[in-house]
Amino acid sequence: MLLDTSAWIEFFIGSEKGKRVKDVLYKNDSYTSIVTLAEVTNWALKESRDAEFLVKAIKQLSNIIELDEDMAVLAGKLNFERKKSNKKWGMLDSFILASGSIYGLKILTKDSDFKDLSDVEIL
Repeated sequence: MLLDTSAWIEFFIGSEKGKRVKDVLYKNDSYTSIVTLAEVTNWALKESRDAEFLVKAIKQLSNIIELDEDMAVLAGKLNFERKKSNKKWGMLDSFILASGSIYGLKILTKDSDFKDLSDVEIL
């Protein structure tokens, strides 16, 4: 399963939804897009949390998916299509979606922008 930023944040704050993330982490092979590290770092700094510690935790608990040319091109195409029906859709979401698509992974997210997609579990 591919965990997006919102799933990691729920895990780190220890919410009820974070308990589902913890269950996924300890019972499955879990993956995280490298773009999530940027978003988690940004969130941690805003919340006065230890960004380096959180990134290390993500790297220990999941496999990091690196970006490559195919993923970048697919993310651009996905972003173009998704923006037609959802103006809030962002490029980083497109990278998450491209990562899940290329690696055949279901995406775990709290982000309702993914709700109309197959292979997505909304927390």
